Amino acid sequence: MKDLESKLWEAADNLRENSGLSAHDYAAPVLGLIFLKFADIRFARATEEIKKEGRTPNKDRYHAKRIIYLPENAHYEFLLHQPENSNIGTLLNEAMDKVEENNEDLRGVLPRDFQKIEREVLFNLLRSFNDIPTDTEEDLFGRIYEYFLGKFALTEGQSGGEFFTPSWIVKLIVNVIEPLKGKVFDPACGSGGMFVQSAEFVKAHKKNITGLAIYGQEKDRTTVKLGKMNLAIHGLPGDIKEGNTYYQDIHESVGKFDYVMANPPFNTDKQDPERIYNMQRFPFGLPTKKNGNGITQNGGNFIWAQIFYTALNKKGRAGFVMANGASSAGGIQAQIRQKLIETREVDVIIACPSNLFYNVQVPCTLWFYDKRKIDKRKDNILFIDARKIFEQIDAAHRKFSDAQIEFISNIVRLYRGKEVEEKKESIKLMKISFPDKKYVDVPGLCKIATIEEIEKKSWVLSPGRYIDIVENQTSDEDFHEKMEKLTAKVEEMFKESDELEKKIKKNLNKIGFKI
Repeated sequence: MKDLESKLWEAADNLRENSGLSAHDYAAPVLGLIFLKFADIRFARATEEIKKEGRTPNKDRYHAKRIIYLPENAHYEFLLHQPENSNIGTLLNEAMDKVEENNEDLRGVLPRDFQKIEREVLFNLLRSFNDIPTDTEEDLFGRIYEYFLGKFALTEGQSGGEFFTPSWIVKLIVNVIEPLKGKVFDPACGSGGMFVQSAEFVKAHKKNITGLAIYGQEKDRTTVKLGKMNLAIHGLPGDIKEGNTYYQDIHESVGKFDYVMANPPFNTDKQDPERIYNMQRFPFGLPTKKNGNGITQNGGNFIWAQIFYTALNKKGRAGFVMANGASSAGGIQAQIRQKLIETREVDVIIACPSNLFYNVQVPCTLWFYDKRKIDKRKDNILFIDARKIFEQIDAAHRKFSDAQIEFISNIVRLYRGKEVEEKKESIKLMKISFPDKKYVDVPGLCKIATIEEIEKKSWVLSPGRYIDIVENQTSDEDFHEKMEKLTAKVEEMFKESDELEKKIKKNLNKIGFKI
């Protein structure tokens, strides 16, 4: 599988070298060709199934099987075997038009502009992607699509990370909240990775993915299209809509969802409080400045934290990525954090290593809410320090292995009194820390803290403030966390200084002294 992925990526990356296009420009057409190849193979399989059932294939019968209907000029083989001197770019554009015309869910989604790419390069790509085997498991194509999304994100750096969250982060969130059945919502859904991994979790637990109802919101139109293609390539029905989640609650989310998961933008503060209209989503207040003029520095973290919380129904669970600084931020953000903790529905906090993302090198934290917490856990929060649990990809990037994801998730399962899973070779890690398969606080790894303990530490949610230090280990509070607190304080002092300077000048002007 890895050899095939690498081979296909090498062929696609040649486009950048031979066409002069940036990764941003060639990502859409490349993903479009992978999409078409996948759709063609599923179409061929469905054709055989329908005929074996003794029926005549038609569009309605394909759609009933959740299969994308392909007219003749959109078949991969048809395009692949066009004469070398044909205008293949135009033919590909026409194929995408026909696919959209015949599949309502894909209207306005598929890429165009193939004519911008040289004819020879397009034919080389068609031939390379034709090497994808047709007789392997269906999920292979979804894996290849996800692989390419990740590679494009890595190539694009900052902008790529906006549409793609690495699968190891998503898998960990999914394994902790366990979305087996119900309504799933991601209000910052990017290319839809949370939904794909939710479906994979359902399949791994021998359940039917038809039990999942998928809802997403994303502000960037191009990324919405990527997300819809991603769902289609995995055969997943879903409702992804374009809209700015700060100001638009398109899915009328309050109290609606069984599961919420997201990787929202970190440390934002440019939101306009005047445009945030539905205060049901913000029961603990907006993180505004003292003068009410705008959002406090990095306050967007607690806009998102409340959006996730209020979208849950009475038995809902949420898991999301959060900037480290949100765990210990002061002022109005601390007040909102306290109110969230006092609901007794903040359940698990996991500190992650740095360099897990393509576009953010500092470490982050995963927060989890659980509105179905049983009484004996109501006054507790589980803290996990996973900053030393990772595999190195290259000098600048790290990941969680499947075994590490299972191990971290098993800590949560033990805390919840559930059976552990050992499908991904986490047995060795479990034997070291939990030989009896019962939860215990482990120095340097995990600790259950009470609400009373958390209150004594000023409602801070940094795992390093609670987890016992391993012998001969220095204090665990993260450097970035300390610097974020210090810079926030300095920024606040600068602003107060500016306001004081203006007041002094104004008063001096009143008595005839201008500065």
